[in-house]
Amino acid sequence: MQYIKHFNQQSDKYLSYRPGYPEPLFDYLASLVDEEVYVWDCGTGNGQAAFALARRFQRVLATDINFLPLVLASQRENLHYLCCAAEKSPILAESMGLVTIAQALHWFNFDDFYQEVRRVTKPMSTIAAWCYALVTINAHLDPIINKLYTDILGDQYWPKERRYIDEHYQTIPFPFKKLAVPQFTIEKKLDFASFVGYLSTWSAVKEYQQRRHKNPIDIIFNDLQAAWGNPKSEHVMRWPVHLLVGVIE
Repeated sequence: MQYIKHFNQQSDKYLSYRPGYPEPLFDYLASLVDEEVYVWDCGTGNGQAAFALARRFQRVLATDINFLPLVLASQRENLHYLCCAAEKSPILAESMGLVTIAQALHWFNFDDFYQEVRRVTKPMSTIAAWCYALVTINAHLDPIINKLYTDILGDQYWPKERRYIDEHYQTIPFPFKKLAVPQFTIEKKLDFASFVGYLSTWSAVKEYQQRRHKNPIDIIFNDLQAAWGNPKSEHVMRWPVHLLVGVIE
């Protein structure tokens, strides 16, 4: 899958510019299972979720099919990284009590991945997957961001899997007993340069650059800069978290 390769590029930018996940989300996950269970964070990227989980659980294994993000991932003694596909891992059977997938489930082969989840988990384990969709800031900036997202990039450059995020994970296959979940929101303050850096991490921006040899952000740059105001000023970015939690029966 060609879009997966984009996450092997400029991995340091993902660590700097991508939003982290809210601490209350991990507190909630920790309330669902015992802290002694072994946690598998699948599609971990640079380990943002895995590191937070490792502060709440005794053992965390984080895996990703791309190697370079793992090199930059945050380290803890009880957190171990492994480069492998989500659908075929060397994890021991019935060894996991919690499986988490942050902003990655839509990339997987669902049937094969869920078969692997059932293989590696103990009976009545928990699986949690979440995503965040398009950022919102304010009434001046949001239409410009939407222009980049929808009009300039659109279906031509966004991968087809992106639709699951646009649909808030409500249509993604999830064959487990779903639990009612609380609502969470990601918030992060960025100045103008950092926000442009964040936009540059979009997979569709990278796809556009690869195909057309120019940066689509340049098309909206002047409008974005004018609407932002002082480039050193920080605006609050908001991303609603769309969370699925299920019991693996």
